[in-house]
Amino acid sequence: MEDRTGIYVFCCIQTEEEKDFGTIMFQDEERSVFTIHYKDAAMVAMEAPVKIYHPDKTNLMMHQQVISRVMNTENTVVPISFGNVFHTVEDTEVLLENLYPQLEELFPKVKNKIEIGLKVIGKKEWLEEQIHQDERVIKQKETVERKSEAAGYFDRIKLGEMAEDFFKETQRRVENSIHHPLVQISESSKTNDTLGEKMLLNGSYLIDREKEEEFDQVVNELHDEWKGSVDFKYTGPWPAYNFINIKLKVEEPT
Repeated sequence: MEDRTGIYVFCCIQTEEEKDFGTIMFQDEERSVFTIHYKDAAMVAMEAPVKIYHPDKTNLMMHQQVISRVMNTENTVVPISFGNVFHTVEDTEVLLENLYPQLEELFPKVKNKIEIGLKVIGKKEWLEEQIHQDERVIKQKETVERKSEAAGYFDRIKLGEMAEDFFKETQRRVENSIHHPLVQISESSKTNDTLGEKMLLNGSYLIDREKEEEFDQVVNELHDEWKGSVDFKYTGPWPAYNFINIKLKVEEPT
């Protein structure tokens, strides 16, 4: 049995005008991207089969491509997470009506705002050089090397704890030197969980569109200051993913 056609949603914008955001290729078919309205709130959506969509690379890129297209013309964009599809336009209108109290509060907060992401990854050689300058770590490493594997068990645990403490202290240094200056020119900011053994900062920053150039300049200056020690992964502009928490009730396909 074929999947029924429903309404897949991308984001909310603040407008009373019907909008046409062109077409997008999805599930091997070209689909129109349009708006569904309630008062001055509009859901950007397309027709798509009602089913569970897996967040693979192609689907995620399609979702983000539409939101980026919307951001190019709209100054108030509230992103919706990937994979939300509803049975009918009427269901989507009911959703929008239920969300409206939240949107009334969110629209002023995200108007003319964009999110920028910055990940700071320590260079392996620099991290090793830094930890090998710690006299306590050097002595503990010598202690471990002098003992047999069985006899040095607790010494190795202590060495591991020292390495972890060193990494946390290095993260604090990066937060003070890189994150805090960016916080000063942001409307809002947050630090997210770091991934892997070398990531020292995973920051998100909500900034006014008019301050994007200033923000870029500060990031460039910080990069020049730290480029011998770390790599920067600078992403955006995005809608305010990390500063919005909207929960949708998604209907399971039947």
